[in-house]
Formats: sequence, C-alpha cells, structure tokens
Amino acid sequence: MPESLLLLPPGLDLLPAVGLVVLSFVTSAITATFGLGGGAMLIAVMVLVLPPVVAVPVHGLVQFGSNAGRAILMRAHVQWRFAGYFLLGSAAGALLGGRVATMLPEAVFTALIAIFILWSAWAPKPSGTARGPLATAAAGLVTAAIGMITGVSGPLVIAFLRFLPDRHQIIATHALLMTAQNAFKAVAFAAFGFAFVPYLPLVALMVATGFAGTWTGRRLLARVPEQGFRWGFRIILSLVAVNLLWAAIT
Repeated sequence: MPESLLLLPPGLDLLPAVGLVVLSFVTSAITATFGLGGGAMLIAVMVLVLPPVVAVPVHGLVQFGSNAGRAILMRAHVQWRFAGYFLLGSAAGALLGGRVATMLPEAVFTALIAIFILWSAWAPKPSGTARGPLATAAAGLVTAAIGMITGVSGPLVIAFLRFLPDRHQIIATHALLMTAQNAFKAVAFAAFGFAFVPYLPLVALMVATGFAGTWTGRRLLARVPEQGFRWGFRIILSLVAVNLLWAAIT
C-alpha cells in the first residue's frame, strides 16, 4: 500500500511507525505509574528512527498531548494554586531561558542538573504541604529556562513537587505543568519554522495510545503501595541523572 495512503511522515517506514505508536502506550503507562521516565525512554527511541531535528519537536508535541490526557484523567488531584504560580514563572522562564542557560558550558550545566536531580531524589522530603507564591514562580522560571535549552525539564519539575503529600497529587500536577511547558516548546518550534503538518497523523495516533497507556498506568498507580511508589520514583530519577552525567562526561 502506498505510504501516502497510510499517512506516514517522510522518511519513516510502516514498521518503525507502528513501533512508535505502541511505545507511546508503554511509556505513558510508566509515567502515569511512577510520575516520570516514559518521556525519556520515548525520545531515546525516536532519535533512532527520526533525525534529531525532527524527533525533538515531534516528541514535544506528543508529550503535550500525552500530558494533557493525563492531566484531564487526574484533574481532581491537580494542585491548582501551586500550578498557577508555577506557570506564571514558566512563561517568563521560556522567554529568558536562552540568556540564562548559556552562561555555563553545556557539559557543566548538564552535570549540575544531574547532581540536583540526584540530590532531590535522595534528600529528606521537605516538610509542609505548600510553598509560597514567590518560591513557586521561581521554580517555574528556572525549570522552563533550563528545559528550553537542554530539553531536561520533566525530572526537574517533578523534583520540585516532592513536598506534595500524595502520589496522585504529584503525578496530576506534574502532568498539568508539563502540558504547559510542552505547549511553550511547540509554539517555539513552529515559530522557528518547523513543519508539523506531515507528522500530525503519527502524533495523533501516539497521543491516542498514550492516553490509553495513561488510563492503564493510573489503574496500576492505585495498586502500588506508597512506599513502592516512592522507591520507584527515586530509582527512575537516579537513572535519568546518571544518564545526564554520562552525557556530560562524554
């Protein structure tokens, strides 16, 4: 059957496309269960079958849809007051990210991010159930600025949510915040001239299977003990940090 009838994007065969659609289900289920890890796994595979200049913006659009679905399914657990202040800071961080991030060499910057993630994973959990508006907005600004340059914002964002007392609140609020930050990225890529249209059918299928994966992962989350969630959360954060450190060294 001609590729045009299958609505495949240029340069992508049927089998890899089907693999990406299936992988979107798996990675969304992982993220819905443990809060993160799925996005990093997805981009790692996407760069194997698509050029990085294509994989990064397409991944951002898929993550926008996947996180939006997760936020909708878990909207009852979103901490809206925290999210509002965080997104105000994120909007400013998206604008200022370039100047802030280029102050350090890329390898040093990446290593510092990895060290922060390791610290946030294993440091004692902060006391209290809320943070002030200024600190929350500052967290949004910093993570958005870093994410616009390095693409690493998900682990940082969720690290700032460790103070929340319930795992459902962590994952739901993280999904909302990442929906907004990925929206900022998609707008930026479109403004720079990336043509999303040929990839929209693939994105739509990946978002659909990602939504199904989120539904599955949400059911698994309800069955995972709180202690098991916290340990899985820490281990995945640590693996992300080690991968970043390796990238910085090499």
